Formats: sequence, C-alpha cells, structure tokens
Amino acid sequence: MLAAAGPACRTGALRRSLSPGHADFLSKVRYIITGPEERILLELPAAQRDAFIAEFWKRRDPDPYTEENEFKDEYFSRLEAAGRLFAGEGKPGWWTDRGRIHILFGPPLDRIINPISAGGEERCSEIWYYGGFPVVFRDPNCAGAFELVTYDLSPIREYNMLYMHELNQAQDKAQRTYYRKRERFDFRARVTLADTGPGRVGGVISLSVPHAGIWFEEPQVGSLLTTLDVEIELRDAAGGSRWTYREAFEISAREEILEQEQDSSYTREIPFSVTGSLAGLRREKPRFEVRLRNRTGGEETRKTIDIPQR
Repeated sequence: MLAAAGPACRTGALRRSLSPGHADFLSKVRYIITGPEERILLELPAAQRDAFIAEFWKRRDPDPYTEENEFKDEYFSRLEAAGRLFAGEGKPGWWTDRGRIHILFGPPLDRIINPISAGGEERCSEIWYYGGFPVVFRDPNCAGAFELVTYDLSPIREYNMLYMHELNQAQDKAQRTYYRKRERFDFRARVTLADTGPGRVGGVISLSVPHAGIWFEEPQVGSLLTTLDVEIELRDAAGGSRWTYREAFEISAREEILEQEQDSSYTREIPFSVTGSLAGLRREKPRFEVRLRNRTGGEETRKTIDIPQR
C-alpha cells in the first residue's frame, strides 16, 4: 500500500505546487485532459506551462485556419453555463455530475424535473433526454446534491457525435496526438571544415535532435510523424550573410521503438560551401545561426555555432 501511494503523493504535491492560473486551467479542463497530458503539465518547469496550455488548445482546434478556436469557445461556453445552472451543490457547478454531463454532451433536448413531492423512486430526480436515451440523476437525501445513476453512456457517445460534430471532431484529433514525458526541445550541432577546391571552402553541419524533446502526431496507431523546419545562416563579423539554408524534414518513427530507445536522436548532415580559403574563414571567424522549429508542438530553439579553429 505504501508503494502504491508514492506516485499519488507525488502527483498531489505537484498539483499543489501549481500557480493559481495553472491550477485553475487544470481544474477546468479536468473532463477533457488526458492522463499523459496532465502528467506532462505537472512535470514541466513552470516557465514552460503557458506554452503547453497554448498547444493544448491548438491541438483541439477543428479549423486552425480561422482566428477562432471553436472547440475552446464551445467548451468554455458550456463550462460557464454549468457553473450558472448547477451552483447550488456547495461546489462549482461545473464540478457536479450534472455539470459534467452538460459540458461533455451539451444541453439535453428535454429535461424532466421530479420534485420532492413526486412519488416513489422518481422523487428528487432529474431525467435528461438525448434523443430517446434517458440520463438519470438522483438526489438521495433531497438536499440538492444530484448524483449520476446512469452508468452506461455509450448511447450518448454515438448520438453526441451527430449532435455536436465539430466538438467531437476536435477531440478525436487531439486523441491522435502522441504524448509522453518529454524533455526540453533542444539540439546539438557540430561543424567540420575542408578545402573543397580553388577559392572555395566547405564542410558539413551535423545536427542531432533528441527524440525525447519532439512532439509527434499519431496519424495511425503506433506510427508517429512530425516535420522539423531548419534554418541556417552563416554570418560574418559585421552581420552580413555568407550562406543561407532552409529546409523542412519529415520525421517518422514507431512508438514502440522510441519507448525502447528513449535516448535516441534524429540526425541530419547538411553540407555547405562558400568562397574563400580554410585559413581565411577561420581568421574571419564567422558564425552559424541555427534555428529549429517543431511544427507539431510549435516549439522553436536557436543556437549560434562558432567556426572550428582546427
């Protein structure tokens, strides 16, 4: 029992360490955040949590080409309505069973309220109808605290996809994103030089990006995919550009392989060539400015790499 309590105690401590704003976010998305997502949020440094929250909503946007995020807007609209409609149970209305169903499945097509004066088992109960399917809440003590007593909600799931297609489309999209505990998005870079011919010098820029820092989407079960944008510019001491490079690399991987090889990295070698000599280039001491962007997570990192002197 003590061993089992360890992770739970750690999770509780991490939740208590959240800032008020981050704790409020976690509380309000309790019905749609996945377990892996919550663990990532809790494990992240405080400075990276705002970026995670932005990405959380971005992944659920059914139409990223519009300014509005219909999923987010609808979710908070339902949350606000639940808080207003079910505020009499001694806790926020969206924490109640009725609030949860209202948020996840929207307002019912019909709502029957049976007061304390009703006879038999129907007294102090509510029945919500989605299509022809009843969802029953009972207040066992007739004190205003309603409990959900309909445990099989699978008929609503099918109905709800028709009733709120855009909401479910966004949620389905979010479920296809591959989550795991991630490290900071970072990379290593190394430059090798060589004379490539009369009046020219070139070499290779070797990039290594740990898989543990990359967001992936999962278009098919177990198959991971993302795109890495790479921009490199060689600048002289005055800031002038000597050489530029831009390319997008598609990265694919298998989930089981990444789980087995957690220290693995994506590597790429990029050749370059500029006018001049090897000795002259080293004497001028230009620098490579390298920028990498992970399209799935939207994260970006930059580094400046010096020309090796030997």
